[in-house]
Amino acid sequence: MSLLITGGAGFIGSHLIEKMLSMGYKVIGIDNYDPFYSRRIKEMNVSIFKHDKNLQFYELDIFDKNSLENVFRTNNIEVVIHLAAKAGVRPSIKDPLGYYNTNVIGTLNVLEAMKENGCKKMIFASSSSVYGNNKKLPFSEDDNVDCPISPYAATKKAGELLCYTYHHLYNFDIFCLRFFTVYGPRQRPDLAIHKFARLIIEGKPIPFYGDGSSERDYTYIDDLIDGILGAIKNLKGYDIFNLGESNAISLSKMVTTLENTIGKKAILNNLPPQSGDVDKTFADISKAKEKLGYNPKYSFENGVSNFINWLSLK
Repeated sequence: MSLLITGGAGFIGSHLIEKMLSMGYKVIGIDNYDPFYSRRIKEMNVSIFKHDKNLQFYELDIFDKNSLENVFRTNNIEVVIHLAAKAGVRPSIKDPLGYYNTNVIGTLNVLEAMKENGCKKMIFASSSSVYGNNKKLPFSEDDNVDCPISPYAATKKAGELLCYTYHHLYNFDIFCLRFFTVYGPRQRPDLAIHKFARLIIEGKPIPFYGDGSSERDYTYIDDLIDGILGAIKNLKGYDIFNLGESNAISLSKMVTTLENTIGKKAILNNLPPQSGDVDKTFADISKAKEKLGYNPKYSFENGVSNFINWLSLK
């Protein structure tokens, strides 16, 4: 099977490419090396597999419709795993147009290129942010998600709707996977676990927003990749699945876990809550367990330990 993985040089994309190549798949990867964080980091991610004979890698932007269509024309792509996106809640508030162009128009470009080239299977990377400040816990795929509280969340909801439209009009098989705060080796440096760990190690203050009671359902990267593999294996029709650990961790507990793993106390810079941040994420993963065979294995403590071990080797 030949796969196209968009966003292939990023944190999740590079792990997925590495896994699929190890399983003998032919992989076409694309990435635009967005300057949101250092190009050097993405190049290091790609260096792990860039010489694999089963990989064809392109540097291009999914907003560039012509270049994207050329990739489809020159490769026999059977399944698309669409991970490419501008990421982050807070930056999307400062640049809503940039997020709309990449996450909505870019997704539309991918769907159109699929339609024009006879590819009808996609895994779409959505986000737990679509739930907004949903009061019902845990979050279920059947919950109403019509009240996103950031432009990023709105673009991910829009992506899910586009996917359903192409399923309805052209009989595409598409699963939308709502990722819950993914962490682990190669995590983006702007994300809390990575950022806080570096600051604690360096003896610098960490930005501590709110009173520490906000909670996130942290998902270890290996568990997420297993969930994506389950989605590829069972891809038929249109559906939405949560991929999380179903275990909400408070900001205070996250910092304490980092302190215990690193062996050093954090210096807190107490700040007010941030606009666009949700109060809590907590995934109901019963549907993914039943239909995808999803079965997360990593405790938060073990995942953090693995991440700190990787960070110490950098």
